[in-house]
Amino acid sequence: MSTELIGVLVLAAVFAVSSLRGLNMGVLALVATFLVGCVWLDHTPQQVLDGFPAEMFVVLVAVTFLFGIARVNGTVEWMVHAAVRVAGQRLGVMPWVLFGLAALLCATGAASPAAVAVVAPLGITFAVERGISPLYVGLMAVNGAAAGSFAPTGVLGGIVNSSLHSSHLTVNGWQLFVGTFAFNVAVGVVTQVVFGRQRIHRMQALTSDSRAADSTIVLGAEQAVTLCAMVALVLGTTVLSLDTGFLALSLASGLALLFRHTAQKASREISWSVVLLVCGIVTYIALLQSLGIVDSLGRMIAAIGAPLLAALIICYVGGVVSAFASTTGILGALMPLAVPFLASGAIGTTGMVIALAASATVVDASPFSTNGALVIANAPEHQRDDAYRGLLLWGAGVCGLAPVAAWLVFVAV
Repeated sequence: MSTELIGVLVLAAVFAVSSLRGLNMGVLALVATFLVGCVWLDHTPQQVLDGFPAEMFVVLVAVTFLFGIARVNGTVEWMVHAAVRVAGQRLGVMPWVLFGLAALLCATGAASPAAVAVVAPLGITFAVERGISPLYVGLMAVNGAAAGSFAPTGVLGGIVNSSLHSSHLTVNGWQLFVGTFAFNVAVGVVTQVVFGRQRIHRMQALTSDSRAADSTIVLGAEQAVTLCAMVALVLGTTVLSLDTGFLALSLASGLALLFRHTAQKASREISWSVVLLVCGIVTYIALLQSLGIVDSLGRMIAAIGAPLLAALIICYVGGVVSAFASTTGILGALMPLAVPFLASGAIGTTGMVIALAASATVVDASPFSTNGALVIANAPEHQRDDAYRGLLLWGAGVCGLAPVAAWLVFVAV
C-alpha cells in the first residue's frame, strides 16, 4: 500500500473516530500527524510541525480576543444596536449589507480573513440580537469576501494575474472580477434560501430586545477606545497591508493593558477548541501535501486527453483541497496545472480561470479554513457545535456542487 493512500485512509479514520466518539478532531489530527510523519515516515517532530498554520493560529486567537474585549465592554452591542436602528424591521437587508461590506474590504486590498474577521463578529452578534441564524450571516460575510477578492486591486486577483503572466498568458481582470462576483452573489442567494428562514431560540432574542428597550446603551470612554481599535484594524489591514493576526493581537494587548478587568473576562472568549480543531487538521493536510498528493493529481490530470474533462477535474481539485488548505497557495499551485490546456486554445483562458477561482474560494466557508473557523469561533458558545456541523455540511455541499456549476457556466457553456 502506497504512503499516499495510507495518508488519505488515516484522514478518513480521523473523521470517523471524531464523529463516533466526539473527541476534538484537531487532537486526533495531531496524533495522526505524529503517527504518519514521525513513526511511519521517520520524520522529525520539527519537520512535521513545519505544516502547523502559525498564521492561522495567531489570527484566530487575536481576533477572538479583540472582539471578546469589544463584546465584554459593550462596544459590539452598541454597534449592533446602531445597525438595528438603521435596519429597523428590514432584517433581510442586513446580511446583504454584510456581504457588500466584506466584498468592499477585499476589493480594496484586504485579505479575505481580514475582512471576515471584521465583518463576521458584528454580523453574528446582530443575528443573535434579532433571532436570525448566526450561520446565515457568517456565510454571507464569507461569500462577500470571496466576491471581492478577485478585483484587479484585490489580493487574489493580483495572484492570479501574476501567475498567468509568468506563463505568458493573460486574463481580462475585470471579467475575472465580474464573473467571480456574480458567482458568489448566486451562492449568496442559495445561502439565503437555505439558511435565511432559520431562527434561533426566540426567548433569547426577546430578552435582548427587552434589554434594549429598557436601557440606553452609552458609548463611554472604554467603548470609544475599543471602537478606535476596531477601526484601526480595518485601516491597518486594508490601507497599510499589515498582518491581520499580529495587528489584532497588538490592539487587543493595548486594550488589555488599559482595561485589565475587561481583558480578564475577555480572555475566556478565545475559542481554543476551534483553534485546536482547525490547526490540527491543517497540520495533517500539510503533511499529506508534503507527500506529493497534489503533485500526483497534477500528473494524472496532465495525462488526460479531453480538455473539458481535465478542466472539470482541476476545478474539483481546487475546490476540495482549498477547503482544507490556503486558498492563496492552492491557486498558485493549480494555475500552472491549467496552463497546458489554456495554451492549446481548446479552452478559453478567462472562463477556465474564473471557474477555477470560483471553485477554490466558494469553499472558504469550510470549518477547516480560516474564514469558516472565524465564523464558528465568533458564534455564541452554546451554538458552536451547531455552527460547526452546519458549516461541515455546507462545505461538503459546495465541494460537490460548486466546481461543476462553475465549470458548466464558465467553461462548458
